[in-house]
Amino acid sequence: MTFQEFAALHGVTVNRLTLGKWMRVPTKDKPKSTNGAYKFLGDAGFVQNWATMTEPAMWKAEGDNKAGQQRVQRIADAGAQEAAAQARKAAQKAAAMLSECELAPHPYLASKGFPDELANVWNREAQNILVIPMKSGRNITGCQMIAPDGDKKFLFGQRSGGAEFVFDAKGLHVLCEGYATALSARQAMQNLKVGYTLHVTFSAGNMKKIAANLPPGLVLADNDESGTGERVAKEIGWPYWMSDTVGEDANDFSQRRGVFALAMGLKEFLMKRRRA
Repeated sequence: MTFQEFAALHGVTVNRLTLGKWMRVPTKDKPKSTNGAYKFLGDAGFVQNWATMTEPAMWKAEGDNKAGQQRVQRIADAGAQEAAAQARKAAQKAAAMLSECELAPHPYLASKGFPDELANVWNREAQNILVIPMKSGRNITGCQMIAPDGDKKFLFGQRSGGAEFVFDAKGLHVLCEGYATALSARQAMQNLKVGYTLHVTFSAGNMKKIAANLPPGLVLADNDESGTGERVAKEIGWPYWMSDTVGEDANDFSQRRGVFALAMGLKEFLMKRRRA
């Protein structure tokens, strides 16, 4: 299997190979973004799809000679050391950015129906970036950075597996892939006067890691064209709610149909849960 075929199996689109450095590229499910990354080293390489993978996957060229195997092992060891160093640097960068943020409204939140919502906004280097902290336990591991036009990025090298942002009101555990979905879920749950603990997981793949350490709750799945959101929700095994329209998440649904419709959808789930 070629490196490009290996990347394609993970949903990462590599049209042209660049040797020796990390490159951001589109993915099958998000062809207009650079939600994928790869590093090609000739006889070995790494790929990552941010939507479905919390850590890079390693590829190695076919061949069983001892020298080749030893080189691949050296590459793997060096890659692990590099990843650890980058993760430490990303965590430090995230903490520094958050210390420079101020609580303020943001155009992205306004576009999602929350013009008065206050969040961490970073206005350094002539930018206006919404910064969502990502924590593993009590430790900051990185952040999601959202531009006014909605473009989303993570810090290079940050460790995202098991990292989350939590709105904790000591209630039902609800998994949300995106921050805007969590805001809509919070609004709906408040309307229903139901306690919630909302877990923003930042990717469908990371939902599984977060869910593994929680009692059963509810998944708010994105209705992706690729089917990733629903597939992951089924793999988790919790009840899940999903918009009836392809391409929508819970926030899109709430903006189209209204928060009352979202609340009624969640209420139906909660009634079924009580009867179970």
